[in-house]
Amino acid sequence: MKPPADQPLLSMLATQNRVTPLAETLRPKTLDDFLGQLNVVGQGKPLRHLLASKQTTSLIFWGPPGVGKTTLARIIAGQADAGFIELSAVNSGIKELREAVQQAEENLSFTGKPTVVFIDEIHRYSKTQQDAILPWVEKGSITLIGATTENPSFQVIPALLSRLLLVRFEALNTEQIQGLLERGVQHIQKTQRPLEVTPEALAFLVRYANGDGRSALNLLETASKCAPSNILEVGFLEQLAQQNRLSYDRDGDAHYDHASAYQKSLRGSDPDAAIYWLAKMLSGGEDPRFIARRLLVTASEDVGLADPMALVIAEATFSAVERLGMPEARIPLAEATLYVAKAPKSNNSIIAIDKALADITQHGKSFPVPIHLRDSHYEGAKAYGHGEGYIYTHHRPEAVQNFLPVELTGTRYFEEADV
Repeated sequence: MKPPADQPLLSMLATQNRVTPLAETLRPKTLDDFLGQLNVVGQGKPLRHLLASKQTTSLIFWGPPGVGKTTLARIIAGQADAGFIELSAVNSGIKELREAVQQAEENLSFTGKPTVVFIDEIHRYSKTQQDAILPWVEKGSITLIGATTENPSFQVIPALLSRLLLVRFEALNTEQIQGLLERGVQHIQKTQRPLEVTPEALAFLVRYANGDGRSALNLLETASKCAPSNILEVGFLEQLAQQNRLSYDRDGDAHYDHASAYQKSLRGSDPDAAIYWLAKMLSGGEDPRFIARRLLVTASEDVGLADPMALVIAEATFSAVERLGMPEARIPLAEATLYVAKAPKSNNSIIAIDKALADITQHGKSFPVPIHLRDSHYEGAKAYGHGEGYIYTHHRPEAVQNFLPVELTGTRYFEEADV
């Protein structure tokens, strides 16, 4: 077949050879095929009425990965006969948002149809990027559906969150995952190869998924391509799953293990290791604001008074990350990481505050403020003796006074020699 003049041959070949992933092939197109989330789209639920009315409203879907957030957004758009534009906060910014809004406004102007703009991982947008969405939602240029795996109360700006209806998704249960896998096996049998999955292997796939339907189908699809025979055994799946799991899981132990390695490298004044762990977290999709918070902690806890500027730089970095978002946020994060790693270290501040807190909360040393230190500025304070005996330090800097409760006279919390 001769390709059209306006379509290069290589582009045609790429299109013909593209294989649609199993999870995408089996993605439900209607609510009747949609799995789970009866708390969201069950009979009598508000979202069910929205779908029946064939209208759209701005929403935010919050829940674990692979539970149908993207699918339901597409179904809502389809039911309302609306346009659908899908963006990912990982690789889009204000430029892409503006292009989507322009397309939506043109669609509304020419066809009278609204457009649903779906933003996956919307929590990954910076505050500035989220602020940019607000006027378009208020104006009605777009119907926004955002999806997030993080608590939107902490990750989405209040002004935007207040204009979205929050919908909470739950992990798929065992029966739902098993039903999805059985559909996947049937599709493979019909379109690719004979395949038998032993009951033990099926049970393993269900456990592996941990409520994530996409994860289950992805492993099944990979296994069907790699299996040496037409019978899929649990042993083979175990080997494959070990290789298939990402080395950085934002929602699992690796999230905290990498943060720990990062902070220890900063504390240990190893800039190369700190930069490596920073790169590992960023490449794994870690929220840059989480990393910036780790910098704030390390700058105050481990650098402390040895270089107070470290905390100033860490705070400025957090602000920059909020405004920039990725990928630009990697630059101030790298600068601050190197500064904190190379800075001299002193933990006397945390030692001092923790010793004082322990005295108060654990050792019962919670004493009232001495009379001479009490506020004497309000009317009637002097009648109680407040401030009596206090010496204004600027007038007599040489005067020796006790600023601790009498019971703690001579107690040392702060060791000057540590700085």
